[in-house]
Amino acid sequence: MLRRLYVWTMGKAAGPFAEYWLALFAFVEASFFPIPPHPVLGLMCLARPERAIRYAIITTLASVAGGLLGYAIGHFAFALVGEKLLDALHLTASFPYAACKLRGEAGFIAIIAKGATPIPFKLITITAGFIGMPIGKFLLASVISRSISFMIVGVLFRLFGAPIKAWIDKYLGVAVAGFVVLIVVGFIGAAMLGGHKGGVADKCTGVTMETLSQVK
Repeated sequence: MLRRLYVWTMGKAAGPFAEYWLALFAFVEASFFPIPPHPVLGLMCLARPERAIRYAIITTLASVAGGLLGYAIGHFAFALVGEKLLDALHLTASFPYAACKLRGEAGFIAIIAKGATPIPFKLITITAGFIGMPIGKFLLASVISRSISFMIVGVLFRLFGAPIKAWIDKYLGVAVAGFVVLIVVGFIGAAMLGGHKGGVADKCTGVTMETLSQVK
């Protein structure tokens, strides 16, 4: 069944509406959808390696646009929508810590660094809107962060598309299992933010919604 789904998806990835589906996945993932767009991006790059860079750019721009929706939810509708989304995604516990970090001087760097981690981007976008991070600063950091996440995929598939496809064709189950593990690790990593421990004193450790406004 997994193999049939793979073949079917590969066919769709080479279809005329593939780029629209890719953009849609990237857009909704940045604000509320739990599954990252990397599988769709990867399959499209496998189907058309010569367009890998183009697909990575589309994914990056759509994700940044979706991030603006997440920002708007956090800024204008946190109590009505944002809290429910975070709760549904099991990110509520990590939100105060993330808000404290983004509010600090290193908030810009924190968003960029997220591009190298599997921590859900929607946590960052909703949090940035909630704390009122300057929109220009948020956009620039998001472009850099999402470029790190997606352009690496595009470049790798553009350069090594055939060997990667051969490996996935042979070890499809391993590839899918590895991706599922990355998603789980991302959400676990985000959840652990709420109970962050470390040898160095961290002013954001133990911050709650009630004390968040007191942390500068």
